[in-house]
Amino acid sequence: MLVNHMSRNLFNATIIPEVIQQIETNYHLSESEALRFFYHSDTARALNDPETGLYGQSALFIFSVFLQENPLPA
Repeated sequence: MLVNHMSRNLFNATIIPEVIQQIETNYHLSESEALRFFYHSDTARALNDPETGLYGQSALFIFSVFLQENPLPA
C-alpha cells in the first residue's frame, strides 16, 4: 500500500507540472493562478482518487478532462 501511495505521488509530481503548463498557456494565466484553478477542480480531485482511472494517464489526457470540466472561453 505504501508503494502504491509513493508511486502515485511520484506520478503526480511529474504529470501535474505538465498539466499546469497547459493551463497557463491555454487560459493565459500565471503559474499561481493555474495551480489554484487546477487544484480547485474536480479533475484534480479525480486524479487523487484511484477509482477514477486518471492515475497513470498522460498529462495531455488529464488536461483534456480538465478542458471538458472548464471549457476555454470563446
